[in-house]
Amino acid sequence: MLRDDINKALTEAQKAKNERTVSTLRMVNSTLKNADIEARGSGKPVLGDAEVLVILQKMIKQRQESVEMYKKGARPDLVKQEEEEIAVISGYLPKQMSDADVAAAIDAAIAETGAAGMKDMGKVIGVLRGKYAGQMDFGKASGLVKAKLS
Repeated sequence: MLRDDINKALTEAQKAKNERTVSTLRMVNSTLKNADIEARGSGKPVLGDAEVLVILQKMIKQRQESVEMYKKGARPDLVKQEEEEIAVISGYLPKQMSDADVAAAIDAAIAETGAAGMKDMGKVIGVLRGKYAGQMDFGKASGLVKAKLS
């Protein structure tokens, strides 16, 4: 499981005294534990790898937004810290699909669902999320699906 990989990497980073990696992986573990507690409260099981990937993507997106804010605020020290955290977290995401692969996956999903217009966009995105979770940027993908269906 992805969690096991993160915990092993945390132990290795602690032994190597890599402070940035240790703090980032502890933050990831904390976020995952909070999500588990929230899921348990609503009667859901412990998060699986697909849900963990979604959380990791959210964490990266938050850090990318922080980088932009710190750049505007002329804080290169904080920009560097956030970029290092992005690099650590990104190491646990699957390889991202190329633009050509994303376009081919969208075409296949449209054919699979028989989507004919904008009203079918949710079906197409649902199929893509099921098959390619963590492998594509769904913000970009939804724009491409929208363009193809309109």
